[in-house]
Amino acid sequence: MKKKLPIIWLFIAFPVFMNAQNTGAASGTQMATLAVTPGTEIYQQLIAAFDTLKFKSIRPAEGYIKYDYLIPAGFYKQMWDWDGFFIGCYLASHNKEDAKYLMWWVLNFANSMDKNGYVSGCINTKGPRPIFGKFAMKPFLSQGAYFASLYMDDFKWIEPVYKKLQQVLVYREKTQFDPKYKLFFWDNAVQSGADNNVVLTNDSTDRSAIIATDINTFQLREYISMKLIAAKLGKTQDVDYYGKKAEEQKIAMLTTLWFPKDLSFYNVRRNNQEVIKRISYSNFIPLIQDLIPMEEGRAMIEKYLWNDEHMLAEFGLRSLSRQDKQYNNECMIIPYSNWQGPLWINANFLYSVALVKYGYKEEAAKLSLKLARVLLDDINACGTMHENYDADSGRPLAPTAEQSPNKIFTGFVGWNLLEQNMIEGAMEGRWMLLELPMK
Repeated sequence: MKKKLPIIWLFIAFPVFMNAQNTGAASGTQMATLAVTPGTEIYQQLIAAFDTLKFKSIRPAEGYIKYDYLIPAGFYKQMWDWDGFFIGCYLASHNKEDAKYLMWWVLNFANSMDKNGYVSGCINTKGPRPIFGKFAMKPFLSQGAYFASLYMDDFKWIEPVYKKLQQVLVYREKTQFDPKYKLFFWDNAVQSGADNNVVLTNDSTDRSAIIATDINTFQLREYISMKLIAAKLGKTQDVDYYGKKAEEQKIAMLTTLWFPKDLSFYNVRRNNQEVIKRISYSNFIPLIQDLIPMEEGRAMIEKYLWNDEHMLAEFGLRSLSRQDKQYNNECMIIPYSNWQGPLWINANFLYSVALVKYGYKEEAAKLSLKLARVLLDDINACGTMHENYDADSGRPLAPTAEQSPNKIFTGFVGWNLLEQNMIEGAMEGRWMLLELPMK
């Protein structure tokens, strides 16, 4: 066990509390503007730790996987869809040369596509890994292609796989699109990545049942990415085609999934249009694409996200409102991970994007410092990290040694690396927002 290093917090803080009447702040939390200058030691410790840990998420090409690939590390040895996307964006954002890993992530997945356009969401050295039936990739492939190209300043490499990117989109439109709502649905909660999200279901008799806020946001961003890629490749007709797709998707989302009286996005059941009025991680995903006006977005954030009655905890932002009857911080990883309360770094990264986009940079900075403390305590204690944390105590959760292969603790790295992007935003104003402009 490593010796725990001291973490020095040097704050110059000047709280200026806003009047709730002027800000529309919810009763559960008093919103504040804080001029905060944190000390540099926590920043330096985090970067030093990640400079070593990041290599655990990079593996050399082997077997079925033709290019060096990205894994969460520790408990997980496979190549996963959104895990690899986030790891790749982290690497690319810190070193132009490392953008190749995001490019290779795209190529590894695109080249695994079958004749119908299906791509598995998980691949190992022996091939696509079947999980919970035909586990399809989340909508991140075109985004990965766009951001890899942007960081490398080179879009030409996409040309040979451009049609494959198109086929993947067509496959999803055939298998996960409801023409009645003009919106998309997950096959089950596990496919969403938020494995037991209470606003979805894993009931085998209730598959493909719910129009969801997160898949539609991610798919919208796929269309925008394809529009931007097409423009770079001189494919004028495709620019118009995917631009129209994106506009239609946005309109459908605002029509069906946005509830202005509640100041929230909600999931909706396909069979009867029942609205699932619960406050979960995925309610906030549309805010990363700033789909609603500034005033409404800020009101939603203050009512639910930056509010200790719902998502705001002492150690970060929860994955489920603490008001929900199923809220818990259970340490679970099999048969699926727990998204019913614990802190997830990728979710907190997306929350931070929403906070910055809607004018809450200082709250996003405070969030990054909360999370830095949690992760550095974990790293100092065991040399690696966990995949999630107790929102109310900061205690590491899964994977434990008991949950790990051969009962040996192996930890987790993966998208926890995004914390460096968040703290760089706090310290240097260098936020990674993964911007995809509609216009």
